[in-house]
Amino acid sequence: MGDVYATITEADETVQSRLADVMELRAAELQQRAMLEDYLRDLPLPSEARVLEVGCGTGAVARVLAARSGIASVVGIDPSPVFVERARALAGDTGNLSFVLGDGRDLPFEDRSFHAVVCHTSLCHIPGPERVLAEAARVTADDGWLAIFDGDYATTTVAISPADPLQACADAAIRALVHDPFLVRRLAALVRDAGCAVVRLRSHGYVETGRPDYLLTIIDRGADAMATAGVLGRPAAEALKAEARRRVAQGLFFGHIAYASVIARARGG
Repeated sequence: MGDVYATITEADETVQSRLADVMELRAAELQQRAMLEDYLRDLPLPSEARVLEVGCGTGAVARVLAARSGIASVVGIDPSPVFVERARALAGDTGNLSFVLGDGRDLPFEDRSFHAVVCHTSLCHIPGPERVLAEAARVTADDGWLAIFDGDYATTTVAISPADPLQACADAAIRALVHDPFLVRRLAALVRDAGCAVVRLRSHGYVETGRPDYLLTIIDRGADAMATAGVLGRPAAEALKAEARRRVAQGLFFGHIAYASVIARARGG
């Protein structure tokens, strides 16, 4: 089971549409939104800034950026036609927001076109993230910035005891959904290798207990992935999903993912 996002253009449109739904669900979650706002406060932008988001998905982060005061324009780029179509529909008539189809490893923009480039939970899905960072540095102005936020997905846990069977669901989901679950542990080095200067590296903890809408999707997708791979039968997969919901109903559910953000100056400032 490989990362579906890494080969998103090959995925069935129905699969892409379901992933788009999950993106919007996650973006609406209050803790996810708080982490976004938190690290964006570390991103200094000039008046009339031009911002690019690489791997924009359905455009949830791009919409937040476009709503900030003093932002001249935000462009989101993603390789999935389904995601880009959804992003355009959700953007409505927002005048300073646009979306294009493309690969972050080969950006269709001129050198120094943007004041900032944002990668929000996208680098972990891309084989060859160093190529994305090199391209991001290329299209960023000399006094511009990079902002990167991603999950340390190797920390993903829903276990409440040793050998908890639900953890197998989380582990299977990460294998199916994340190309490099250890990316953030070498992110600072990758940014420096791209010729940029790390200004701030921060951790962000994420916990779901009472209403674990996003982490329930992780458990469900992990159970489905194991059933599809023949690791367990469909009744067992459905039983694991039911167990997760039993824990929610009884106030026993716990899930955690660590995230990290990096703010860097382009070309070392």
